Amino acid sequence: MNMGTLLYDNPGIVITFDDRALMHLQIVISTKLRRRESFIFTWSDSADEGSGRSAIWLDPTSTLYYRYFGSRTPSINRDWIEALMLSANSAGGLAFIAEPTPSPSISAKTRR
Repeated sequence: MNMGTLLYDNPGIVITFDDRALMHLQIVISTKLRRRESFIFTWSDSADEGSGRSAIWLDPTSTLYYRYFGSRTPSINRDWIEALMLSANSAGGLAFIAEPTPSPSISAKTRR
């Protein structure tokens, strides 16, 4: 698993996610900020960091830098994007959640 990082602000907070998760977060965060929407983003810290929770406030003036470990662009799970976007649009803000199992494609559903 390739571990990417999201760097927030300057001097910088470094947040580590695997590349696949980071790509999905980038899509959701970029969509919200492109719409000029501010929101809070929360995630669970690793055991190395105390197993707590962290949060940052994101707004269109936030300085973000996405750094991917691997050179390949991960495939996108539309269900995960939708779940993250629903979270981002809630009063609690964007909460990082694990990837849901992708829904079967429409063509697979019609074959049954």
